[in-house]
Amino acid sequence: MTPSLLKQYKETAVPALQEQLGLKNINQVPKLDKIVVTSHVGHTQAERKTATEDVIEEIARITGQKPSVVYARKSVANFKVREGEAVGGRVTLRGARMWEFLDRFINVTAPNIRDFRGFSPKSFDGRGNYGLGISEQSIFPEVELDKIKRNIGFDLIFVTTAETNEYGKALLDQLGFPFRKPQENKENAEAAA
Repeated sequence: MTPSLLKQYKETAVPALQEQLGLKNINQVPKLDKIVVTSHVGHTQAERKTATEDVIEEIARITGQKPSVVYARKSVANFKVREGEAVGGRVTLRGARMWEFLDRFINVTAPNIRDFRGFSPKSFDGRGNYGLGISEQSIFPEVELDKIKRNIGFDLIFVTTAETNEYGKALLDQLGFPFRKPQENKENAEAAA
């Protein structure tokens, strides 16, 4: 069964992007390649093993895919990290699972964020990929709130085939990604000043 967001991408987003970006060939239209979900633990050495197990468990519950364990590449004395020590987990979502995760993230998870006004449109990396951080796992509906042992933050990276930030943003806009409106950015800057 085709995920509904993938169907929307093929039927409405591709023609709209082709017209909006002035692309002659349909193969030039940017696509979502993968979504990478990572989390690293920063607990003391005694707690790090159980914290890493909690991270692996939470990522698996949220994404529906078993994550791989991330190991420290080198020792860092200031952070009390030894080379080869497990320090987090990572999942790369592709295909139908990626589209279903994105659909749930846009329509269910993002609205669960307290005082949510949209994500910043400035978090692109220069090549059309978008990254954002989530401070705690309680916003995901798959997580049972009474079973949370510790708050775990996540990094989500949406990797696209877009060559520029403009193309990447246009793609995510067509998919319904909740970006903050430019008007709100100006109001926030004025309020901060």
